[in-house]
Amino acid sequence: MKAAVCREFGKPLTIEDVHLDSPQADEVRVQVKACGICQSDTHSVEGAWGGVLPAIFGHEAAGVVEAVGDGVTGLRPGQRVVVTLVRACRQCFFCNLGQPALCEATFRLDRETPLRAADGTPISQGIRTAAFAEAVLVDASQAIPIPDDIAMESASLLACAVLTGFGAVVNTAGQQSGRSVVVIGTGGVGLNAIQGAALSGAGPVIAVDIDARKLEVARSLGATHAINAREDDVEASIAALTAGRRADTVIVTAGSAAAVEQGIRLARRAGTVVLVGMPPSGNTSRIDPGQIAHDGQRILGSKVGSAQPQIDIPRLLRLYREGRLKLDELVSRRYPLGDINQAIASSTRGEALRNVIVF
Repeated sequence: MKAAVCREFGKPLTIEDVHLDSPQADEVRVQVKACGICQSDTHSVEGAWGGVLPAIFGHEAAGVVEAVGDGVTGLRPGQRVVVTLVRACRQCFFCNLGQPALCEATFRLDRETPLRAADGTPISQGIRTAAFAEAVLVDASQAIPIPDDIAMESASLLACAVLTGFGAVVNTAGQQSGRSVVVIGTGGVGLNAIQGAALSGAGPVIAVDIDARKLEVARSLGATHAINAREDDVEASIAALTAGRRADTVIVTAGSAAAVEQGIRLARRAGTVVLVGMPPSGNTSRIDPGQIAHDGQRILGSKVGSAQPQIDIPRLLRLYREGRLKLDELVSRRYPLGDINQAIASSTRGEALRNVIVF
């Protein structure tokens, strides 16, 4: 199997001979057709959160089921699926609360990697998926069936960018119609938070970024206003758009400690701040807890959009097929696996909405 293996934090290397296990029990093996490049992948390649090397990263995938374990029901070879990083037992405390991304169970794939180099060296399964490769082995709970009439590169974005951004607004914040939303950062996740806010009937929907091109895209996806943080006074602009009260909801998708602090300043009294972006390990933000208590603000974390993929991905597909959710427009460029370094470099420079590796 061909895969992009990161042997040191930095550039991944494309190698031909990676062994992938056959599925056991409740596992499925999926032939990857497309894998989006998420900022979490670029951070992982750079070693932002540490980890064990060598490793294969990539976690925003879509493909075709090749084989299933003896305990798998509801999935069959030949079936088209989106592959998410959410591995869930469906029985623990958090799964029963409808929060599968926080599942407490330990799986075989958590204890041992299904990947090995030609010489037998174990290769880490990055972000529970390792989808910068021709095939992946995942728990059956990670594979969500999709219809045949959606392009694989568009479907792959449902695995993370859309699920996370849309879910942060709809699931985590519980956004209500007519309430104001600010989204800090208009990358892949932020643009889908914009879509989620617009489809929820929020208003105004305000995008904040330093990239004028991405701000224009944000407008095309439902932002009513766009603020360039390099050119405008963000806090004054938000105040002017919200009768001086600041925003009802602030979604922080930028992986920056400074963005977290800014998000709290942009939220009104009794407003909600949702933290989505993940700064590198060790980064901290300075907040005034007394002021937050005095203002009655809520600060919420959102992992994978607080999503239940088996429920949310079909819902997102319905919105897409109705023409209300845009997916195709988010794909900037398609790259073969051999050009993954160029694809990652382009994403890191902020040139793309979503670069996708296609097989």
